Amino acid sequence: MPDTISAPVEIVALLVSSTHAFEGRPPDGPRPDPEPAERDEVTVRATLGLVGDRYFNQPAHRRAAVTLFAAESLDILARDLDLAVVPGPHLPRRNIVVRGFPVDELAAPRRGTGAVFSLDCGAGEVRFQAYRPAHPCAWMDVVLAPGAFRGLRGRGGVRCAPLDDGILRVGPATLTVVRSPAA
Repeated sequence: MPDTISAPVEIVALLVSSTHAFEGRPPDGPRPDPEPAERDEVTVRATLGLVGDRYFNQPAHRRAAVTLFAAESLDILARDLDLAVVPGPHLPRRNIVVRGFPVDELAAPRRGTGAVFSLDCGAGEVRFQAYRPAHPCAWMDVVLAPGAFRGLRGRGGVRCAPLDDGILRVGPATLTVVRSPAA
């Protein structure tokens, strides 16, 4: 990946959840959110995460406070599993879902840091430091479709930490890779 690249993307989904829905056993189903988790706009705080999210200001999750996911991963999953309908972008429970960029390439190739990238939806640029892949879990077979856990391997998104305060909104945006991960 080149050192700097900008791409038009669409932020198709934003999710902020105060609780963890994937607790217990997958056959029992996810725990319902106490309030709607889907958002049209989120507030980002540098080093802390998304305001209102369960990982906000949690020291154990500083490098994984925000998850970014490519909507195209769901398209590929639907094709590979021969699903009649593409699963909704909120179902994997990633914080930010974009269409138009291979976000899994932002993760660190090995332990360490991945790319520094920004998202700008017109409210100002918000930079993030990518770290590790956001691997899918067995819950994907329950909430998306049987076979989704395996089908999303390598396409589960990336865990990152925000470097700036800002606002993100659903709609058109620009994703700019400021620094690519070291190979």
